[in-house]
Formats: sequence, C-alpha cells, structure tokens
Amino acid sequence: MKRFYEHITSHPKLIITIFVIASAISAVLGQLVSVNYDMNDYLPSDSKSTISLDVMQEEFSGGIPNCRVMIENVTIPEALEYKDKFEKVEGVSEVTWLDDSIDISEPLEIQDKDAVESYYKDSDALFSITIDDEYILSAVPEIREIAGDNPLEGSAVSSEVAEESTVSEIARVAVFAVLFIIFVLIVTTNSWTEPVIIMVGLGVAIIINSGTNIIFGEISFVSNAAGAILQLAVSLDYSVFLLHRFEECRSNYENPRDAMVDALCKSTSSILSSGLTTVIGFIALCFMRFRIGPDLGLVLAKGVALSLISVFVFMPSLILMTYKLLDKTRHKKLMPEFHKFAKVVTKMMIPFAVVFAVIMIPCFLASNSNDFYYGASHIFGEETRLGQDTAKIEEVFGKSDTYVLLVPKGDNVTEEKLSAKLRELPEVKDIISYVDTVGSEIPEEYLDSETYSLLKSDNYSRMVLQLDTDYEGKSTFELVRNIRETAQDFYDDRYYLAGNGVSTYDLMDTVTADMTKVNFIAIGAVFIVLLATMKSFTLPVILVLSIETAIWLNMSFPYFTDSNIFYIAYLIISSIQLGATVDYAILLTDRYLEYRKEMLKKQAIRETISSVTVSILTSGSVLTVVGYLLGLLSTHGLLAQLGIFIGRGTVCSLAVVLFVLPGLLCVSDGFIRKTTKNSDFYIERKVD
Repeated sequence: MKRFYEHITSHPKLIITIFVIASAISAVLGQLVSVNYDMNDYLPSDSKSTISLDVMQEEFSGGIPNCRVMIENVTIPEALEYKDKFEKVEGVSEVTWLDDSIDISEPLEIQDKDAVESYYKDSDALFSITIDDEYILSAVPEIREIAGDNPLEGSAVSSEVAEESTVSEIARVAVFAVLFIIFVLIVTTNSWTEPVIIMVGLGVAIIINSGTNIIFGEISFVSNAAGAILQLAVSLDYSVFLLHRFEECRSNYENPRDAMVDALCKSTSSILSSGLTTVIGFIALCFMRFRIGPDLGLVLAKGVALSLISVFVFMPSLILMTYKLLDKTRHKKLMPEFHKFAKVVTKMMIPFAVVFAVIMIPCFLASNSNDFYYGASHIFGEETRLGQDTAKIEEVFGKSDTYVLLVPKGDNVTEEKLSAKLRELPEVKDIISYVDTVGSEIPEEYLDSETYSLLKSDNYSRMVLQLDTDYEGKSTFELVRNIRETAQDFYDDRYYLAGNGVSTYDLMDTVTADMTKVNFIAIGAVFIVLLATMKSFTLPVILVLSIETAIWLNMSFPYFTDSNIFYIAYLIISSIQLGATVDYAILLTDRYLEYRKEMLKKQAIRETISSVTVSILTSGSVLTVVGYLLGLLSTHGLLAQLGIFIGRGTVCSLAVVLFVLPGLLCVSDGFIRKTTKNSDFYIERKVD
C-alpha cells in the first residue's frame, strides 16, 4: 500500500482535476435519475399481486383504481359532467361511478342500496379513477383543479404529494445538516479550514454517488431522500480520522508528503475495517425480496465505497494542496478534555454493565412485539392535506378499496355463482362484471365494443369489486384470503386478484419473511469481519451484542409508547444502525487494546474514553441530528419515522458504547487476553 500512496501523493493536481471533472459529470447525470414513489412497485416479481397486475395490463386497458374523488352536494347530471371531465384528463384510463353499476334512468330508491351508496350518498358523489403510472404527476394536479376544494385521495395522490413535498423537505434537511456538521467540525477541529476541506471531500463523494445512480436507471424515494444524508453522516469520521493522523505524523517528518504517506499507512486498517462493516450492513439489505431493500442497500454501499475512495485518493491530494492554509488558520481547542468524564465512567461502568444485562432481554422481546403498518395507507398523517381529505371521504363513504378479479372467459354460469358467493362477504358492497352489469342472458355481440372491452378480453372476464375495507389491517388481510379462497374454489389457480389491499397483503408476507434473513446476514457478516480484523473470538461477540442491544432498545420505544410503526422502517433501521454505529465500538475497542499493552485495564479504560470520546461524539452527534432533522421536517410518514429511528438509535448506540462497552471490556479482560491473537496485555509483576 505504501507504494500506491506514494504514487497518489506525487500527483495531487492531476487527481484533483480528475475528481472535479467526475463531480461535474455526475452532477449532470444525477438530474437524470428517476425516482419511484410507489412501494408496491418493489414487490417481488413472482408475488401473486405483481403477476396479477402484469396479466391485467396485458389483457385490459384499465388498471387498478388509484385515485378517489368526492364531489360534494351534486345532482346526478352534475356528477356525470364531472365524470366526463375526469375521463378527458390525459393519463386517465378509466373512471368508475354509479352509472357503471346500475341503470341510473330508474329511480335510485328501487335500486340496491349498498351499490348506490358506494358511489352516491347524501348528494355526494364518489368517483374511482385509474391513472396510468407515467401520468400521475401531471394528471393528479389536473384532477385536483377540476375537483376544486373537494377532497381526493388514493395511492396516485399519495405518490404525487410525496414527490412534490419530499424534494423540498429533503433540501431543507440537507441545508440544516450541512450547517450543523460545519458547526461540529469547527468545535472539534483545530483549524478554521479543516471543516471546509472535510466537507469538500465528502461533497465530491456524494455528488459522484448521486450521478453514478444512473446505472440503476431508477431509484426508490427512500434511497433518494436518505441516501446522500446518510452517506454524509456515516462517512464523516473517515475524513476526520485521516486529517488528525496527518497532523500527528507531521511532527515526525519535514516533508508533508512523507507525513501523508505515513498517515495513510497507519490509518488504512482502522478506516477500512470501519468502512467495511458499514458497507456490509448496507449490503445485507440486498438480500431482501422486497426490492426497496436492495435499492437502498446498493445506493448506500456504493456511497460509502466512494467515500472511502475519496478519503484514500482525493483527500490526501486536497490536504497536501491546502496544508499551508491549515497552518495559517489554526485556533485554540474549543472542545473540553474528557478526563473527568472518563473517571466517572470508569467508576460507574460495572453498574452500567449490570443495567445493560437486565434490560437486554426485555428490550429484545419488546422490539419483536410491535404493531406494524405494511403499506402506504398511513404515510401521510391527519395533519396533512391528504390526511384531511382521506378523513372527509371516509366520513361519508367509509373505508373503501377496489379489487379487480380476472377469471377465465367462457363460462358465464360459473361467473354468476362466483359473483353470488363473493356478495355473501359482508365487505363486498358492489361488483361490476359482465354477469352482474349486463347479464349472462344477453349475448356478447349485442354490447358496444367500449363496454365489452372493459368487462372481457380475449382470455379473461373482469370483475371489479367495491369493498368496505381499509387498505391494510387484520380484517383486510383476512378479506384478501377469503376472496382468494373463494376464487380458488371455482377456478383453482387460474384466477388473478389485484388491488391496494392485495398488494399490501403480499408486501406484509414478503417483508416479514425478510426480517430474520437480513438480520442474520448482517450480524453474521459483521461478526466475520470483526473476527478477521481483530483476530479475537471474544471481542466480536461483545461488540455485536452491544450494538444489537442498542438496536433492540431503539425498537422497543414504539412498543412501550403503544405506537404503530412502518415495518419497512423497522426492517431497514436494523441494518443501518448496525452498519453505521458499530464503528464507534470498533474505535473504542481498538484504542483499548492499544493502551492495554502499556497499562492495567482500569487505567486503559480511562485513557481510552479520554482519547476517543471527541471522535465518537463528532460522528454520533451528526448522525443523531441528521436523523432527527429528517424525522421532524418530513411529512412523509415512512421517511419521518426512519429519521427518528436513526436519530434515537444513534443515541442508544452512543450510550451503550460510551457507558456500557467499557464495563464489558473490563469484565471480559481475561477472556479477551486468552482469545485474542497477539494480545500482549500488560500484566503487573509482583516483586518478592
């Protein structure tokens, strides 16, 4: 490695030029990366609902209704005018209303009450609209303009609101995060120029990561919103550590280039081990079948890898070009020494370790007993415009969802029996199908082509079910199972069912199966890396158990506060918190092993805490504040909750590393010495 670093430090201007050009190109490419805000698009391609949607798109022009609009206080003729306007919006493939279910030329009083009140109740009209995915951003605002102050909701509306709001909110989070990071760096560094150099190095890596996302073509809204901010937070300590090592080595060399080569050689192992465990934590997400996991995992793992490249290639060149400016802008230390803090921790570390042991199992059990949201129906709360609109519609028409069922074409008698059986389900308010709307006794050739194409294709008959149910929940999932079992009784596996509730059911089925696998891979991989780098059997157990307990503590808060959480956030945060905060435990343990060769264990603990607290707090405070900023400023429920988990999880990890881990190392000192290769611990010799 020394020869490589000598080559790198010999051409600083060339390297800086290459990185500047790469950043400029990436800044342009980053604008071309499209962002997907629909969670259902990330279901596995072999899930039942995904296969059903693919078949429906092949067989019929209309898809699954993804927007509901309630027009208040209208007559039937006025409602029909609104329907006509909605149908003319570009991107709208289908609008379903009362006239598609019953003959509105006859008095409504003699019609089926449930069918009528599914679309028209107390002079309020409810329209189910299907918008093609590629037109959501343009069609939803146009529909909103037609509807005026009337409420609208649905997955298409949620996607449009998410895209419009998230971009501005993430920009605000980024501004506040950068300002806070600069403040932290000013306080924790010894030169006014250091924060600028560190931010430039990180900024280059983030811009290049954003631009290289073009290789994926499209990324999820989670990756787009959290990727850059998390990369900034978790990569900060790499640059800080290199810069501090360079300052230490300069006292031993006259030539700054030689000092930089020495600093790189000395810091490679610790930076790479920290970076590798972080990358592994993110790569573990790639083993999720729910594809937001691989999407976020690849973006973050690539980002951390690029940050490491920046630290080992770009940062040395940048520092060598600006070291004179660093010298000219030095200031006094603004951070206090942590000797008194170290003494307090040393006195209390055993009681802290006992408390840790007591809460470990309850936190584990609580973290696995939470109540979850699996889909997107609760992403926007009641304080948002979309949440208020949803509440207005549900106040009049109740909970509602639309499923589409395809069955093999050709047997109208069986279709009638299936329809009758489905109507026995209390949640089924209405069914629009050939046998229900037209009647099996009317020959198909008597229908106009437009009506016929909505109800039958070359291979399938289409049944549209209007349901009195929420988008998710135990009763919804039970309903999905009942409908599938009913269709199975008549058509075996030859039917296809799709809808928001159906996709959410499959989403629940997928992500819950992912949890154990992802955690096992993340923990196992980190354990193996620590085993290889620390050459110890005891230390990997202590470090992984410490951070895992911090994760359980973080995830137990919703249980004890009786709060529902998004399962996706719950699943993702485990890998993020493990990958991002195990670095703190590694840093403290490495320094303890270093001091333990020269002094007894309690003295080694005190010196370790005194020397690493600033570094740990620098990185930890940034990740904490970035997480809470995302949680407080985002109206997107999933992103906000993920931010809160990151912020609170980092605090939990900091508490465990600074207050508990020293006690665990002290208590396990004998085992560590016996199970660690080349430990060479200092042992006081008694003189006779």
